[in-house]
Amino acid sequence: MKITDSTLIRWAGLAAVAAGVIFAGIQPIHPPDVLASVSTNAWAIITPLKTVMAFLFLLGITGIYARQVNKAGWLGLAGFLLLSLCWSIQLAFIFAEAFILPPLATVAPQFVEGILAVVSGQPAEGNLGALPALFALAGIPYMLGGLLVGIATIRAGILSRWAAGLLAVASILTPLAALLPHATQRLAGIPVGLAIAWLGYSLWSEHRAKTAEHLPEMSNSQLRQSGAK
Repeated sequence: MKITDSTLIRWAGLAAVAAGVIFAGIQPIHPPDVLASVSTNAWAIITPLKTVMAFLFLLGITGIYARQVNKAGWLGLAGFLLLSLCWSIQLAFIFAEAFILPPLATVAPQFVEGILAVVSGQPAEGNLGALPALFALAGIPYMLGGLLVGIATIRAGILSRWAAGLLAVASILTPLAALLPHATQRLAGIPVGLAIAWLGYSLWSEHRAKTAEHLPEMSNSQLRQSGAK
């Protein structure tokens, strides 16, 4: 199979769909960020799935930006870079949740509790270096990146404007979730996940439609060439 830029962008659309669906779906069922959760089966299933999700987010965001790079302008570039930074940081923390914290739960419980406190927005005991500041930093590009990508997508007029609007509004309202209990805060991620999945579907379906239109043209061209022979 010949790999083209159109094919890669379609795959990126599917990656965004998968990432957004996973992100929205795990919020209501995510185990509490406490030491007792780290050794549960739910943690062993959900955190590796989150690791895959974060990687798919990076692929999906790249495809969404690449499709509208000529029309998104500096606003789109800034949003893309901010979201990429956010999910790169998130990927590192999620990987640690999945593969580093469980083995340390029994031998270094205080360290694990400290990391979980950082993730849940609680004061962490002990010296964790720059980790608390690094995780807090991810919240800013999450909010601003989603807002800028949403606005740039609306202005570009290529992908779904409704999905882009949902992403922009959901991202800018994210700080309000800090007023809610942590278990409820997770639900604020559902609209963002749905928006990314929607944009991914818009990206995938657009290129699928173009491919479907292109195939009859190729067939007609081949028929004309055969007739000319």
